[in-house]
Amino acid sequence: MRRSTTALSRRIALSTAVAGVAALLPAGTAPATAAPPEDRQREYAAAAAEFGVPESVLLGVSYLESRWDTNAGTPSTSGGYGPMHLTDVAGLAGEPEEHPEHGEDRRGDPARPARPASTPASPAGTSAGPHVGDGSGAAPPGGQTLDSAAALTGVDRARLRAEPEANIRGGAALLASYQKSLAGPTGRASDPAAWYGAVARYAGSDRADAAAAFADEVYRTIADGATRTTDDGHRISLAARPGIVPQRSWLDRLGLPGRPRPDGLECPRDISCEWIPAPYEAFGDGDYGNHDLSDRPARQKVEYIVIHDTEGSYDTTLRLVQDPTYVSWHYTLRSADGHIAQHVRGADVAWHAGNWYVNAKAIGLEHEGFAAQGTWYTEAMYRTSAKLVRYLADRYDIPLDRDHIIGHDNVPGILPANVRGMHWDPGPYWDWSHYFDLLRAPFRGIGIPAAGLVTIDPDVATNRPAFTGCEATGVPCPARGSSAVILRAAPAADAPLVNDLGLRPDGTPNTMHISDHGARASAGQTYALAGRQGDWTAIWYLGQKAWFHNPRGNPTARWSVGLVATPKPGRETIPVYGRAYPEADAYPAGVPVQAVTPLQYTLTAGQRYAVGNVLPSEYYRASTFDGSSPGDWTVIRGDLRYVQIQFGHRIMFVNADDVLLLPSPVGAPR
Repeated sequence: MRRSTTALSRRIALSTAVAGVAALLPAGTAPATAAPPEDRQREYAAAAAEFGVPESVLLGVSYLESRWDTNAGTPSTSGGYGPMHLTDVAGLAGEPEEHPEHGEDRRGDPARPARPASTPASPAGTSAGPHVGDGSGAAPPGGQTLDSAAALTGVDRARLRAEPEANIRGGAALLASYQKSLAGPTGRASDPAAWYGAVARYAGSDRADAAAAFADEVYRTIADGATRTTDDGHRISLAARPGIVPQRSWLDRLGLPGRPRPDGLECPRDISCEWIPAPYEAFGDGDYGNHDLSDRPARQKVEYIVIHDTEGSYDTTLRLVQDPTYVSWHYTLRSADGHIAQHVRGADVAWHAGNWYVNAKAIGLEHEGFAAQGTWYTEAMYRTSAKLVRYLADRYDIPLDRDHIIGHDNVPGILPANVRGMHWDPGPYWDWSHYFDLLRAPFRGIGIPAAGLVTIDPDVATNRPAFTGCEATGVPCPARGSSAVILRAAPAADAPLVNDLGLRPDGTPNTMHISDHGARASAGQTYALAGRQGDWTAIWYLGQKAWFHNPRGNPTARWSVGLVATPKPGRETIPVYGRAYPEADAYPAGVPVQAVTPLQYTLTAGQRYAVGNVLPSEYYRASTFDGSSPGDWTVIRGDLRYVQIQFGHRIMFVNADDVLLLPSPVGAPR
């Protein structure tokens, strides 16, 4: 989904208003600390000793909540603050929630009328409260932990939000109180394995399976250990305890409902998942919603998994997907604990990506969050999402790479007129490198530029582009790590950004506005090398050379090898497409031909683009509720073949007959 900045502005304003010291800082500045980098480790140790919590448990819970980051004092979508994610749902619930924007036709098929944006009424059994998936209307147990932490520590709420040391003490106090209420062993030297119930309660889940999934990931982190530098420069380590065996029987004392898992649910067994179906309904005048039936992969191969963010709360997202007059996606993931709701079978086609060719061959995952607030995609949600994607990739034989695991912001417009309206989520703050580490498919390189390709992979902790517009147009965003690198027209920091002709047809440069992604490349995306000069590297991008800062001492990309596509000899330019549709002769009688229309970009002789796939030309015909129209519920295939290339920030397609496919080192710049 695409975000509205107003709702996010309220959340940022709320966080800064209650923390006087943070409110005095200029936008884009994290609260400064005079403490040395190792002081945060000592703060965890001191809080563990003060409240009688095993230090490994405190560090493990904090890692699952925030990866020990402060997130510039801003709240998560769950209303959580600081490294311990102390929640203040009530503070956010009083603000009216904005209806998410949807710009383009999410179905992405002009064969049917575009679905206009609507404001669905709440279906029976849902509420407007935050993060409630069971229709009870009650906030989950962890929805207001900030108040509890304030009562337990005597520290006021503003300090608990704004000061990491106070926040850590608040989290330790909560864990100790949960353990005491369960009558478990206490004390810093107590057995960490016996804290399973307290850890599970800290998740704030309303389901036993969700609480257990959170606790299992905490204990996996304790077993494996972790070391990283936080977003405000502190080096923290959690020593590995590979022999720890969590005592899961403590979970029973929480009394959480253990809802039965329905048959046919398409989720791995070790995550919490439920079935909240998107309705398949007809409602007059030939219209229906909110997805299409199919029989994938028997009917058509699934090629893509598309990562979205919701731009609204979990509960609002559930209300939207249950409205037959709205659009759909396959799964929604909750921020607080990573819990998942499945809405559409993998066999069927959801309306989520704005491109019917992609929709027909994709599964869509909506993650609770805001694209401009991206560092608060919680670790719990990242991990659950990665488990789901690994499961789906295995089930549908989808490669774990950025040619197949794509963001909504990587999906091309179907026609020139659609390009500007395409969405830009999950945005530049989604940590693709960390996500692919969790997928067990880390980005790798071969070490030498003669390979001819570069895979973008900046250090997210230190890569902090100066984006604007998170709160208001022109206002600097808080300084946050990003997986995106900025592309310029020349190898200089003061050179203008490159132009995306589809976004700015007048040829003017793109900007640093948070949603203006036409001059960015994202972690994991692979491009053909176009040149090198000093600490700058050029790639072929949207028909031009685009330069990004890539110093040898702190590289932002890895050298890679693969195939590139370049125009065949004698072709000065070739067209680029947003969908890989068949030629006109392939359509049976009675089925309207879908035009093979080029986008406004061209690929010029001498340019090279990284190849992601070679695909058949296909069009899944689905235009009626019952499949009664000629050709409905069939895949029309032609003789044309297409090559998927990384052409800009988005993937695009070229006719295989127009290009040569060559090994990337051939003729690569040195």
